[in-house]
Parts: sequence; structure tokens; C-alpha cells
Amino acid sequence: MKSFQKEISRRRTFGIISHPDAGKTTLTEKLLLFGGAIQEAGAVKSNKIKKGATSDFMEIERQRGISVATSVLGFEYKDIKINILDTPGHKDFAEDTFRTLTAVDSVIVVIDVAKGVEEQTEKLVEVCRMRNIPMIVFINKLDREGKDAFELLDEIEQKLNLTVTPLSFPIGMGYDFKGIYNIWEKNVNLFTGDPRKDIEETVEISDLNSEELDQLIGNTAAETLREELELAQGVYPEFDKVAYLEGNLQPVFFGSALNNFGVRELLDCFIEIAPKPRPKDSDVRTVKPDEDQFTGFVFKIHANMDPKHRDRLAFIKIVSGKFERNKPYLHVRLGKNLKFSSPNAFFAEKKEIVDVSYPGDIVGLHDTGNFKIGDTLTEGEYLNYRGVPSFSPEHFRYINNADPMKSKQLEKGIDQLMDEGVAQLFTLEMNGRKVIGTVGALQFEVIQYRLEHEYGAKCTYENLNVYKATWIEAEDEKSEEFKDFKRVKAKFLAKDKQGQLVFFADSQFSLQMTQQKYPSLKFHFTSEF
Repeated sequence: MKSFQKEISRRRTFGIISHPDAGKTTLTEKLLLFGGAIQEAGAVKSNKIKKGATSDFMEIERQRGISVATSVLGFEYKDIKINILDTPGHKDFAEDTFRTLTAVDSVIVVIDVAKGVEEQTEKLVEVCRMRNIPMIVFINKLDREGKDAFELLDEIEQKLNLTVTPLSFPIGMGYDFKGIYNIWEKNVNLFTGDPRKDIEETVEISDLNSEELDQLIGNTAAETLREELELAQGVYPEFDKVAYLEGNLQPVFFGSALNNFGVRELLDCFIEIAPKPRPKDSDVRTVKPDEDQFTGFVFKIHANMDPKHRDRLAFIKIVSGKFERNKPYLHVRLGKNLKFSSPNAFFAEKKEIVDVSYPGDIVGLHDTGNFKIGDTLTEGEYLNYRGVPSFSPEHFRYINNADPMKSKQLEKGIDQLMDEGVAQLFTLEMNGRKVIGTVGALQFEVIQYRLEHEYGAKCTYENLNVYKATWIEAEDEKSEEFKDFKRVKAKFLAKDKQGQLVFFADSQFSLQMTQQKYPSLKFHFTSEF
């Protein structure tokens, strides 16, 4: 039992969130570099260099230089097992990110020093705040000209509604950037700007008033640093681990991920303070990680991780107990037992088969179509983990087959991609035409690209004027009101993939009018009700 407890307490599962281009993928790579998980960092930005970032493994991501699917990376650092979920920053893929946040125990928010807090970051942080997920903020790209440290800290407090406390502080900024004073460890990191060096030199300085500081960074910089730190200590609360774990205090680190600078400090502090796997609420009770019985849920499905084999992987977050290979587990929604002979653990696109996984770990299960997002697996107990919803899409297009010879491939491709939750498929009641709804417009391109390159099917789109799709719930399906609704709105009705009734409103006005006209019907904006 001791070893089971020990395995749980050495796990840290977190997500990295940010606006596109704040340097999230670069930070992920540098964390892997410190964990010894990769030998050298891929050039993320340059598309000429074919060595893309380790975490971006879909072809379309390599071409665009953006991450469109959440990837899972695991590595060991100082005897701590770290699982990173790298999320797409682009707002068209926010839904994937929201789902990923259901599977993490804490979060690192990356902010660009020049741009400050951007809109996408606000939305994602709000979700973390709603769920009280502990957050650490990493202010990136300090070697570029940007806003001053206090201005940034203010902006984070105001725009993101957080209470921050800096655990490191920059010495200068942009061209004058000399390094970082690490408040957490009481030492100075000097920035040489030499990208060949993996790790910058660190000098222990416990007394800020010592002359050593002046010799290291020069008198002016040393004086400025002393003043700024004194001011910071007066303005910001002291770090309190309990407040951080409850989501009420957010420590801030400064650095430059591209130059490997300030990343080790972040990682060292992270493994000390970040939460180990946390209990999770199900529809029946709260499940604790150290329970004997295994439970877990699917938060992501990825089709064709290996284009040579038409395989799908369901990503499962383990909440409690041990997940063992070849042991039968109950698939709660289908009510049947399934066995998995080759569960995978991840390191970007490398996968290894694992015999035992523990709470906090993410396991990939080969799936022949049994899973959908939000499914729960247990050792026999009937419970469901909630809160992995499908959101109401905002972009709609008819999808047409561009190659009649390939209709089977197209059907299979759409079917599998929709199970991934990339988009949602609706079938119109009136004429059976297929409509794809997405949260962001970029997804249509991704679907078209993947259908062609992974399934050999071509499709074209036709615009469809729909303002919102809402899921319909009727108290009494036999009521006159419901029948009238179905008759009057016949051409705006469709079924989603699970056969739930969906109403397409062509404007906000018509949605409101319909809601007023049929008061006994409920109109839902997520599929979970």
C-alpha cells in the first residue's frame, strides 16, 4: 500500500494555457529538455526546419506552426513523474482546451511580456477560476522589449481577476535584461544571451545588500533591483501554499523559454508546490485518488495517431486506483466489460505500452468505436464523471461529397473525426443532409485536410445560415405544444450524433421568439443536461 501512496504523491499533472504565440509550445519543450526527455529542442517557428516541436505531431500543425490538438507528454524529473497536457492556444480550438482542463490538477499560464494579457487567456483562466484549479503564471520573452514588471503584474490582477505574488523578479528588460532574482530560492541567475548554453549560471545571494550583487550586475541595476523588490514585498502578499492550492493565490515567474531562461526555477518550484492528483466529483460521490478501485474518464479521442493503421486512441485520465493491463473494466455508458491489451503512456508521438498506471496518469486506449468524450470506466461501480460537455457550435456548413467513389471513406472519416470532438455532426430531419457545426472556423479546414490525407476522401462545404444550435428537451414528448413545435420548425430540426434533437435558430431574434412561443420546452447550449 505504501508504494501505491508513494506513486500517487509523486505525480503532477498539469496543463499549459495561453494565447497563441505566447511561447507555450516552446516552454513545453524546455521543460522536457530539463526532464532529460529530449536531447535538443526542435525549432518550433521555422517551417524550413523539418524538426518541428516535439509536441506538435499532426502534419497540419507542422505546416501552420500552431498546435491544434492537445498532446500529452510524460517525463521524470527529480523522482517526480510529470504529465504535461499541452493545449492549443488558438481560439478555434478552445473546446479541446476546455475539455483538457477537466483532466489537469493544476495549470501554468504563459503570458507574453510585450502583449500582456490577451483575450484567449482571459477565457481559459476564467474556466480555471470556476473550477478552483491552482495556477502558476509564467511571463515569457523577457529578452524582448515589453511592459515593465509591475505593469504586467497589475494587468494580470485586473484582467484575470487573480491575486498574484512574484516568486522571481527580472533584472532589467529587453536590451538591458541582465537576469532574474529568484525570490523563492534567494539567488541570482545571470543572463548571458548565449543560446548554446543549456542552463545559465546561478549565484546564491541570500543578502541583497551585499556588494556581491553590485559586482555581478553593476551598481545601477543592483540599486533598481533592491528598490523594486522592496516595493514588491510591500505590495504583494507573501506566498502561501494553502492559498495557492485552493486557487486563491497565483505565484508568478519571469523568464525566456526560447533561451532556456527561468525555466528550471519554474520547474523546481512547481514540483515542490503543485498539487498531487486531486479528488474528483462524480454524479454519485466524490472519488479520492487513493481508493483501491480504479476509475477514470475519457477527455479526448484522437483518430489516426498512426496513419498507417486506422486506429483511434481514447485518452483516459486516471482518477483513482490502479489501471492494469488486460484487466476487465466496466464501460459505464454501454454497461459492458472491456479489456485492454496495450494501454499506452505518452511521450509526444512516442508511445509505450504500460502494465500499470496510477492516479494522475493519462493512458491511451486503442478504440474501435466504443468510446465517446466523457465516458467513464470503473471496476464495476456505476458512476459518471460530469463536466466534459459539447458546446453549442457557432459555425455551420453543409458537407458534400466531392468524390462519389469514396463515399464510404468519407462517412467513416466524418464519423471518426466527430468522435474526437473536433466538430459536431448534425443530420437534418427533413432531408437527411449532413451539417457540420464547429466552435471555430479554422476547424473546417482541419477537417477537410484530414479527410483527404488520412481517409482519402474529398469534401466540399456549402454555407448554412444558422445563428446557434440548441439541444431541445421536452417535459412531455406527447404534448400538443411539442408536436406543434416539431411541425412548425420542421425544416430547422436535426439530430446530433447521439440522436438528441437539435434546433437550428437562424438569428438571435428567432431563437428568443421560439423560446417564448414554446415555454414548456427547454433550450440547452451544451449537450450535457
